[in-house]
Amino acid sequence: MPMSSVSSHPVLVAGGGIGGLAAALVLARMGHGVTVLEQAPELGEIGAGIQLGPNIFKMFAYLGLTDKINAQAYFPPAMGMRDVCTGEQIVRVQMGDAARAAYGGFAYGVIYRKDLHDVLLDACRAEAGISLRTHAKVDSFTQDAGSVTVKLHDGQTLQGAALIGADGLWSNIRQTIVGDGKPRVSGHIAYRAVLKKQDVPPELWNDEVQLWGGEKTHLVTYPLRRGELFNLVAVFHSNKYDEGWDTFGDANELTERFKNAHPTVKALLGKINAWKMWVLCDREPVKNWSQGRVTLLGDAAHPMLQYLAQGAGQAIEDAVVLGKALEHSKGDFASAFLQYQDKRYLRTARVQLTARMYGDIYHASGAARELRNSMFQSGSESAGFAGLKWMYDGIDPNTLFASKA
Repeated sequence: MPMSSVSSHPVLVAGGGIGGLAAALVLARMGHGVTVLEQAPELGEIGAGIQLGPNIFKMFAYLGLTDKINAQAYFPPAMGMRDVCTGEQIVRVQMGDAARAAYGGFAYGVIYRKDLHDVLLDACRAEAGISLRTHAKVDSFTQDAGSVTVKLHDGQTLQGAALIGADGLWSNIRQTIVGDGKPRVSGHIAYRAVLKKQDVPPELWNDEVQLWGGEKTHLVTYPLRRGELFNLVAVFHSNKYDEGWDTFGDANELTERFKNAHPTVKALLGKINAWKMWVLCDREPVKNWSQGRVTLLGDAAHPMLQYLAQGAGQAIEDAVVLGKALEHSKGDFASAFLQYQDKRYLRTARVQLTARMYGDIYHASGAARELRNSMFQSGSESAGFAGLKWMYDGIDPNTLFASKA
Protein backbone atom coordinates (compact mmCIF):
# COMPACT_ATOMS: atom_id res chain seq x y z
CA MET A 1 0.00 0.00 0.00
CA PRO A 2 1.41 3.45 -0.85
CA MET A 3 2.29 5.44 2.23
CA SER A 4 0.14 8.34 1.03
CA SER A 5 -2.92 6.26 1.87
CA VAL A 6 -1.81 5.61 5.45
CA SER A 7 -3.19 8.07 8.01
CA SER A 8 -1.02 9.87 10.55
CA HIS A 9 -3.47 8.61 13.20
CA PRO A 10 -3.31 4.97 14.26
CA VAL A 11 -6.12 2.55 13.65
CA LEU A 12 -7.76 1.85 17.01
CA VAL A 13 -8.66 -1.78 17.76
CA ALA A 14 -10.99 -2.28 20.72
CA GLY A 15 -10.19 -5.71 22.14
CA GLY A 16 -6.93 -7.63 22.46
CA GLY A 17 -8.33 -11.11 21.93
CA ILE A 18 -7.65 -13.41 19.00
CA GLY A 19 -9.62 -11.36 16.45
CA GLY A 20 -8.30 -8.01 17.61
CA LEU A 21 -4.67 -9.12 17.51
CA ALA A 22 -5.14 -10.73 14.09
CA ALA A 23 -6.56 -7.46 12.78
CA ALA A 24 -3.74 -5.45 14.33
CA LEU A 25 -1.16 -7.74 12.75
CA VAL A 26 -2.73 -7.51 9.29
CA LEU A 27 -3.01 -3.70 9.40
CA ALA A 28 0.49 -3.15 10.80
CA ARG A 29 1.99 -5.23 8.01
CA MET A 30 0.20 -2.95 5.56
CA GLY A 31 2.00 0.03 7.05
CA HIS A 32 -0.69 1.36 9.39
CA GLY A 33 0.02 2.35 12.94
CA VAL A 34 -2.27 0.40 15.26
CA THR A 35 -3.24 0.87 18.90
CA VAL A 36 -4.89 -2.12 20.55
CA LEU A 37 -7.13 -1.18 23.48
CA GLU A 38 -7.72 -4.07 25.88
CA GLN A 39 -10.00 -3.52 28.86
CA ALA A 40 -8.43 -6.25 31.03
CA PRO A 41 -5.36 -5.65 33.24
CA GLU A 42 -3.25 -7.82 30.94
CA LEU A 43 -3.37 -9.30 27.46
CA GLY A 44 -4.37 -12.92 27.62
CA GLU A 45 -7.05 -15.50 26.90
CA ILE A 46 -9.36 -17.54 29.07
CA GLY A 47 -11.00 -20.78 28.08
CA ALA A 48 -9.40 -24.04 27.12
CA GLY A 49 -9.15 -25.83 23.79
CA ILE A 50 -9.97 -24.58 20.31
CA GLN A 51 -10.49 -26.79 17.28
CA LEU A 52 -8.81 -25.44 14.16
CA GLY A 53 -10.39 -26.41 10.86
CA PRO A 54 -8.53 -26.41 7.52
CA ASN A 55 -10.02 -22.99 6.73
CA ILE A 56 -8.17 -21.56 9.73
CA PHE A 57 -4.86 -23.18 8.79
CA LYS A 58 -5.33 -21.55 5.41
CA MET A 59 -5.33 -18.18 7.20
CA PHE A 60 -2.26 -19.12 9.25
CA ALA A 61 -0.43 -19.83 5.98
CA TYR A 62 -1.48 -16.45 4.59
CA LEU A 63 -0.25 -14.75 7.78
CA GLY A 64 3.01 -16.69 7.86
CA LEU A 65 2.20 -18.26 11.23
CA THR A 66 1.94 -21.93 10.28
CA ASP A 67 5.22 -23.06 11.85
CA LYS A 68 4.51 -21.23 15.10
CA ILE A 69 1.02 -22.73 15.31
CA ASN A 70 2.24 -26.22 14.40
CA ALA A 71 4.76 -26.08 17.24
CA GLN A 72 1.91 -25.62 19.75
CA ALA A 73 -0.97 -27.54 18.20
CA TYR A 74 -2.03 -31.17 18.34
CA PHE A 75 -3.19 -33.02 15.23
CA PRO A 76 -5.72 -35.74 16.05
CA PRO A 77 -5.77 -38.87 13.87
CA ALA A 78 -9.57 -38.88 13.75
CA MET A 79 -12.72 -37.29 15.09
CA GLY A 80 -15.83 -39.17 16.09
CA MET A 81 -19.17 -39.13 17.83
CA ARG A 82 -20.66 -41.68 20.24
CA ASP A 83 -24.00 -41.90 21.99
CA VAL A 84 -23.49 -40.51 25.48
CA CYS A 85 -25.68 -43.20 27.08
CA THR A 86 -24.96 -46.36 25.09
CA GLY A 87 -21.46 -45.67 23.80
CA GLU A 88 -22.62 -46.55 20.26
CA GLN A 89 -20.31 -45.24 17.54
CA ILE A 90 -22.36 -42.78 15.46
CA VAL A 91 -19.65 -41.53 13.12
CA ARG A 92 -15.85 -41.58 12.88
CA VAL A 93 -13.85 -39.62 10.31
CA GLN A 94 -10.14 -39.97 9.60
CA MET A 95 -8.21 -36.72 10.00
CA GLY A 96 -4.45 -36.26 9.62
CA ASP A 97 -3.33 -36.89 6.05
CA ALA A 98 -6.92 -37.58 4.98
CA ALA A 99 -8.01 -34.08 6.02
CA ARG A 100 -4.99 -32.51 4.36
CA ALA A 101 -5.70 -34.37 1.14
CA ALA A 102 -9.32 -33.21 1.15
CA TYR A 103 -8.51 -29.56 1.86
CA GLY A 104 -5.55 -28.56 -0.24
CA GLY A 105 -2.91 -29.63 2.22
CA PHE A 106 -4.40 -27.79 5.19
CA ALA A 107 -4.73 -29.70 8.44
CA TYR A 108 -7.36 -30.13 11.13
CA GLY A 109 -5.86 -29.50 14.55
CA VAL A 110 -6.60 -28.46 18.10
CA ILE A 111 -4.80 -25.90 20.24
CA TYR A 112 -4.90 -24.42 23.71
CA ARG A 113 -6.61 -21.03 23.37
CA LYS A 114 -3.80 -19.33 25.30
CA ASP A 115 -1.19 -20.80 22.96
CA LEU A 116 -2.98 -19.45 19.88
CA HIS A 117 -3.31 -16.05 21.53
CA ASP A 118 0.38 -16.08 22.46
CA VAL A 119 1.40 -16.76 18.85
CA LEU A 120 -0.60 -13.74 17.69
CA LEU A 121 0.61 -11.60 20.61
CA ASP A 122 4.26 -12.40 19.89
CA ALA A 123 3.73 -11.55 16.22
CA CYS A 124 2.15 -8.21 17.18
CA ARG A 125 4.96 -7.38 19.59
CA ALA A 126 7.41 -7.94 16.75
CA GLU A 127 5.71 -5.18 14.73
CA ALA A 128 7.03 -1.71 15.51
CA GLY A 129 3.77 -0.10 14.40
CA ILE A 130 1.59 -1.79 17.03
CA SER A 131 0.99 -0.27 20.47
CA LEU A 132 -0.67 -2.54 23.05
CA ARG A 133 -2.59 -0.92 25.89
CA THR A 134 -4.32 -2.57 28.84
CA HIS A 135 -6.86 -1.13 31.30
CA ALA A 136 -8.36 0.56 28.24
CA LYS A 137 -12.07 -0.15 27.87
CA VAL A 138 -13.80 1.71 25.05
CA ASP A 139 -17.09 3.17 26.27
CA SER A 140 -18.13 5.21 23.25
CA PHE A 141 -16.98 6.88 20.06
CA THR A 142 -17.67 9.83 17.79
CA GLN A 143 -16.43 10.38 14.27
CA ASP A 144 -16.13 12.96 11.55
CA ALA A 145 -15.03 12.85 7.93
CA GLY A 146 -11.37 12.41 8.84
CA SER A 147 -11.07 10.53 12.13
CA VAL A 148 -12.67 8.67 15.02
CA THR A 149 -12.47 9.72 18.66
CA VAL A 150 -13.00 7.10 21.36
CA LYS A 151 -13.76 7.71 25.00
CA LEU A 152 -12.28 5.22 27.43
CA HIS A 153 -13.92 4.13 30.65
CA ASP A 154 -11.42 6.15 32.68
CA GLY A 155 -12.38 9.34 30.80
CA GLN A 156 -9.41 9.51 28.44
CA THR A 157 -10.02 10.22 24.78
CA LEU A 158 -8.00 8.94 21.83
CA GLN A 159 -8.08 9.87 18.17
CA GLY A 160 -7.68 7.35 15.41
CA ALA A 161 -7.97 7.00 11.66
CA ALA A 162 -10.59 4.26 12.18
CA LEU A 163 -12.01 2.03 14.90
CA ILE A 164 -12.38 -1.75 14.78
CA GLY A 165 -14.68 -3.16 17.43
CA ALA A 166 -13.26 -6.55 18.36
CA ASP A 167 -14.69 -6.23 21.85
CA GLY A 168 -16.62 -9.47 21.89
CA LEU A 169 -20.14 -10.67 22.58
CA TRP A 170 -21.05 -7.70 24.80
CA SER A 171 -19.52 -5.09 22.49
CA ASN A 172 -20.24 -1.47 23.39
CA ILE A 173 -19.37 -0.46 19.86
CA ARG A 174 -21.96 -2.85 18.42
CA GLN A 175 -24.70 -1.18 20.42
CA THR A 176 -24.01 2.15 18.72
CA ILE A 177 -23.97 0.60 15.24
CA VAL A 178 -26.50 -2.25 15.47
CA GLY A 179 -28.33 -1.51 18.71
CA ASP A 180 -29.73 -4.99 19.26
CA GLY A 181 -29.39 -5.13 23.03
CA LYS A 182 -28.34 -8.20 24.98
CA PRO A 183 -27.15 -11.40 23.30
CA ARG A 184 -29.50 -14.34 22.68
CA VAL A 185 -29.16 -16.83 25.53
CA SER A 186 -29.21 -20.35 24.12
CA GLY A 187 -30.11 -22.13 27.35
CA HIS A 188 -26.93 -24.23 27.04
CA ILE A 189 -24.23 -24.19 29.71
CA ALA A 190 -20.65 -25.20 28.95
CA TYR A 191 -18.23 -26.49 31.57
CA ARG A 192 -14.55 -26.63 30.61
CA ALA A 193 -11.60 -28.28 32.30
CA VAL A 194 -8.05 -29.26 31.34
CA LEU A 195 -6.10 -32.15 32.85
CA LYS A 196 -2.43 -33.02 32.66
CA LYS A 197 -1.81 -36.24 30.73
CA GLN A 198 -0.47 -38.02 33.80
CA ASP A 199 -3.77 -37.35 35.59
CA VAL A 200 -5.80 -39.19 32.95
CA PRO A 201 -5.89 -43.00 33.36
CA PRO A 202 -4.73 -44.77 30.16
CA GLU A 203 -8.13 -46.39 29.68
CA LEU A 204 -9.78 -42.94 29.56
CA TRP A 205 -7.23 -41.24 27.32
CA ASN A 206 -8.25 -40.81 23.68
CA ASP A 207 -5.98 -39.42 20.96
CA GLU A 208 -8.97 -38.42 18.86
CA VAL A 209 -11.48 -35.60 19.04
CA GLN A 210 -14.35 -37.49 20.67
CA LEU A 211 -17.88 -36.14 21.09
CA TRP A 212 -20.38 -38.01 23.27
CA GLY A 213 -23.83 -36.75 22.22
CA GLY A 214 -27.07 -37.27 24.12
CA GLU A 215 -30.43 -35.79 25.00
CA LYS A 216 -29.74 -32.18 25.98
CA THR A 217 -26.14 -33.07 26.90
CA HIS A 218 -22.78 -33.75 25.29
CA LEU A 219 -19.14 -34.14 26.25
CA VAL A 220 -16.15 -33.39 24.01
CA THR A 221 -12.60 -34.55 24.75
CA TYR A 222 -9.28 -34.19 22.93
CA PRO A 223 -5.57 -33.75 23.71
CA LEU A 224 -3.93 -30.33 23.74
CA ARG A 225 -0.44 -28.84 23.64
CA ARG A 226 1.24 -31.55 21.58
CA GLY A 227 -0.58 -34.21 23.61
CA GLU A 228 0.59 -33.00 27.05
CA LEU A 229 -2.89 -31.99 28.22
CA PHE A 230 -6.44 -33.34 27.95
CA ASN A 231 -9.33 -30.98 27.24
CA LEU A 232 -12.88 -31.72 28.39
CA VAL A 233 -15.99 -29.71 27.56
CA ALA A 234 -19.35 -30.75 29.02
CA VAL A 235 -22.46 -29.01 27.67
CA PHE A 236 -26.06 -29.31 28.81
CA HIS A 237 -29.34 -27.40 28.82
CA SER A 238 -29.90 -25.37 31.97
CA ASN A 239 -31.95 -22.47 33.29
CA LYS A 240 -28.94 -21.25 35.23
CA TYR A 241 -27.58 -17.98 33.93
CA ASP A 242 -24.43 -16.16 34.95
CA GLU A 243 -22.67 -13.77 32.63
CA GLY A 244 -19.03 -14.30 31.94
CA TRP A 245 -16.55 -16.98 30.99
CA ASP A 246 -14.65 -17.42 34.21
CA THR A 247 -17.24 -18.67 36.68
CA PHE A 248 -16.84 -21.88 38.67
CA GLY A 249 -19.58 -24.36 37.89
CA ASP A 250 -21.82 -26.47 40.10
CA ALA A 251 -20.47 -30.03 40.16
CA ASN A 252 -23.74 -31.37 41.54
CA GLU A 253 -25.70 -30.00 38.58
CA LEU A 254 -23.16 -31.48 36.20
CA THR A 255 -23.41 -34.89 37.84
CA GLU A 256 -27.20 -34.81 37.73
CA ARG A 257 -27.31 -33.91 34.03
CA PHE A 258 -25.03 -36.85 33.16
CA LYS A 259 -26.51 -39.38 35.59
CA ASN A 260 -27.54 -41.72 32.74
CA ALA A 261 -24.26 -41.38 30.85
CA HIS A 262 -21.99 -44.23 29.74
CA PRO A 263 -19.50 -45.38 32.44
CA THR A 264 -16.58 -43.94 30.45
CA VAL A 265 -18.22 -40.51 30.41
CA LYS A 266 -18.93 -40.66 34.14
CA ALA A 267 -15.33 -41.71 34.82
CA LEU A 268 -14.02 -38.77 32.78
CA LEU A 269 -16.27 -36.30 34.58
CA GLY A 270 -15.20 -37.77 37.90
CA LYS A 271 -11.55 -36.86 37.28
CA ILE A 272 -12.30 -33.13 37.40
CA ASN A 273 -12.02 -31.21 40.67
CA ALA A 274 -12.93 -27.75 39.39
CA TRP A 275 -14.88 -26.77 36.28
CA LYS A 276 -15.07 -23.31 34.74
CA MET A 277 -18.57 -22.55 33.46
CA TRP A 278 -20.13 -20.08 31.08
CA VAL A 279 -23.47 -19.54 29.41
CA LEU A 280 -23.53 -20.03 25.63
CA CYS A 281 -24.95 -17.08 23.72
CA ASP A 282 -25.11 -15.81 20.17
CA ARG A 283 -27.00 -13.16 18.21
CA GLU A 284 -29.19 -13.04 15.15
CA PRO A 285 -27.12 -12.54 11.97
CA VAL A 286 -27.04 -8.98 10.64
CA LYS A 287 -26.09 -7.60 7.25
CA ASN A 288 -24.57 -4.31 8.41
CA TRP A 289 -22.02 -3.90 11.18
CA SER A 290 -20.19 -0.80 9.91
CA GLN A 291 -20.72 2.91 10.31
CA GLY A 292 -18.36 5.23 8.47
CA ARG A 293 -14.85 4.70 9.83
CA VAL A 294 -16.03 2.16 12.40
CA THR A 295 -16.62 -1.56 11.92
CA LEU A 296 -16.96 -4.74 13.95
CA LEU A 297 -15.00 -7.98 13.85
CA GLY A 298 -15.34 -11.48 15.31
CA ASP A 299 -17.85 -12.00 18.12
CA ALA A 300 -18.75 -8.31 18.11
CA ALA A 301 -19.99 -8.71 14.53
CA HIS A 302 -21.30 -12.29 14.42
CA PRO A 303 -21.16 -14.21 17.72
CA MET A 304 -21.84 -17.91 17.26
CA LEU A 305 -22.41 -20.95 19.40
CA GLN A 306 -19.41 -23.25 19.73
CA TYR A 307 -20.87 -26.33 18.02
CA LEU A 308 -18.83 -25.83 14.82
CA ALA A 309 -15.72 -24.61 16.68
CA GLN A 310 -15.44 -21.62 14.35
CA GLY A 311 -15.58 -18.52 16.55
CA ALA A 312 -11.84 -17.83 16.58
CA GLY A 313 -11.40 -18.98 13.00
CA GLN A 314 -14.08 -16.69 11.62
CA ALA A 315 -12.54 -13.76 13.51
CA ILE A 316 -9.17 -14.49 11.89
CA GLU A 317 -10.83 -14.73 8.47
CA ASP A 318 -12.47 -11.36 9.22
CA ALA A 319 -9.08 -9.78 9.89
CA VAL A 320 -7.61 -11.04 6.63
CA VAL A 321 -10.62 -9.95 4.55
CA LEU A 322 -10.66 -6.54 6.23
CA GLY A 323 -7.04 -6.04 5.25
CA LYS A 324 -7.68 -7.06 1.65
CA ALA A 325 -10.69 -4.71 1.50
CA LEU A 326 -8.58 -1.81 2.76
CA GLU A 327 -5.93 -2.62 0.19
CA HIS A 328 -8.57 -2.77 -2.55
CA SER A 329 -10.09 0.57 -1.49
CA LYS A 330 -6.63 2.20 -1.42
CA GLY A 331 -6.92 3.13 2.22
CA ASP A 332 -10.47 4.53 2.20
CA PHE A 333 -11.71 3.13 5.51
CA ALA A 334 -15.42 3.80 5.06
CA SER A 335 -15.44 2.15 1.65
CA ALA A 336 -13.24 -0.71 2.83
CA PHE A 337 -15.46 -1.50 5.80
CA LEU A 338 -18.54 -1.77 3.59
CA GLN A 339 -16.68 -4.03 1.16
CA TYR A 340 -15.38 -6.13 4.04
CA GLN A 341 -18.79 -6.77 5.56
CA ASP A 342 -20.25 -7.44 2.11
CA LYS A 343 -17.72 -10.26 1.65
CA ARG A 344 -18.32 -11.65 5.14
CA TYR A 345 -21.94 -11.43 6.26
CA LEU A 346 -23.41 -14.36 4.32
CA ARG A 347 -20.58 -16.74 5.22
CA THR A 348 -20.60 -15.80 8.89
CA ALA A 349 -24.41 -15.93 9.04
CA ARG A 350 -24.31 -19.44 7.62
CA VAL A 351 -21.84 -20.49 10.31
CA GLN A 352 -23.98 -18.86 13.02
CA LEU A 353 -27.16 -20.64 11.94
CA THR A 354 -25.49 -23.96 11.18
CA ALA A 355 -23.89 -23.93 14.63
CA ARG A 356 -27.34 -23.64 16.19
CA MET A 357 -28.51 -26.57 14.10
CA TYR A 358 -25.57 -28.72 15.14
CA GLY A 359 -26.38 -28.00 18.78
CA ASP A 360 -29.78 -29.53 18.16
CA ILE A 361 -28.17 -32.48 16.35
CA TYR A 362 -25.75 -33.22 19.17
CA HIS A 363 -28.51 -33.02 21.79
CA ALA A 364 -31.19 -34.90 19.87
CA SER A 365 -33.60 -37.40 21.41
CA GLY A 366 -36.31 -39.72 20.16
CA ALA A 367 -36.91 -39.79 16.41
CA ALA A 368 -34.49 -36.89 15.91
CA ARG A 369 -31.73 -38.95 17.54
CA GLU A 370 -32.48 -41.90 15.25
CA LEU A 371 -32.42 -39.62 12.20
CA ARG A 372 -29.09 -38.14 13.30
CA ASN A 373 -27.52 -41.56 13.76
CA SER A 374 -28.83 -42.76 10.40
CA MET A 375 -27.54 -39.67 8.57
CA PHE A 376 -24.14 -39.69 10.19
CA GLN A 377 -23.66 -43.43 9.82
CA SER A 378 -24.59 -43.29 6.13
CA GLY A 379 -21.39 -41.44 5.22
CA SER A 380 -23.35 -39.22 2.85
CA GLU A 381 -22.33 -35.66 2.04
CA SER A 382 -25.35 -34.35 3.92
CA ALA A 383 -23.97 -34.78 7.41
CA GLY A 384 -20.85 -34.79 9.53
CA PHE A 385 -17.43 -33.51 8.53
CA ALA A 386 -18.08 -33.99 4.80
CA GLY A 387 -21.26 -31.94 5.02
CA LEU A 388 -19.24 -28.94 6.22
CA LYS A 389 -16.95 -28.77 3.19
CA TRP A 390 -18.35 -25.34 2.31
CA MET A 391 -16.95 -24.10 5.64
CA TYR A 392 -13.64 -25.96 5.73
CA ASP A 393 -12.74 -25.04 2.15
CA GLY A 394 -12.31 -21.53 3.51
CA ILE A 395 -11.61 -18.38 1.55
CA ASP A 396 -8.89 -17.32 -0.85
CA PRO A 397 -7.79 -13.81 0.21
CA ASN A 398 -6.00 -13.18 -3.07
CA THR A 399 -9.09 -13.63 -5.24
CA LEU A 400 -11.70 -11.95 -3.03
CA PHE A 401 -11.47 -8.62 -4.80
CA ALA A 402 -10.08 -9.81 -8.12
CA SER A 403 -11.72 -7.97 -11.01
CA LYS A 404 -13.92 -10.08 -13.26
CA ALA A 405 -12.88 -10.34 -16.89
